[in-house]
Amino acid sequence: MRVLLDTDVNLDFILAHQPFFVEAEQIFIAIAQNKIEAFIASITAINIYYIGRKENGRDLTLQELDKLLKLVKICPVDSNNLQSAIISPITDYEDAVQHECGVAESLDAIVTRNTKDYKNASVKVYSPTDFLQIL
Repeated sequence: MRVLLDTDVNLDFILAHQPFFVEAEQIFIAIAQNKIEAFIASITAINIYYIGRKENGRDLTLQELDKLLKLVKICPVDSNNLQSAIISPITDYEDAVQHECGVAESLDAIVTRNTKDYKNASVKVYSPTDFLQIL
């Protein structure tokens, strides 16, 4: 299965956000075991750095980001994604951009804690809990 990991799932893992870390860790174990093919939108790496450096500092955040980028593939954000997100039925622009990246890559699903933000998605959307149950 090819999935886009929303920024929140990545942050939960990298920053060990409780109580969400356990499920995020299980997802990343599945990635490391090649049970799933994981993608992030290119903007996710920037968001992780921005948020992570405030919590863990620059150096540790860059180390963790480097590890992440070795595990996942990148969905590029281009002008088509950005334009499509503007007219998307997904009302949060950042989520719409991530959704459009997933659509452009023909991914099977998006994994996010914010499933309500993706209620109008054209791909399947799973919470980490639901996603782990189908694995």
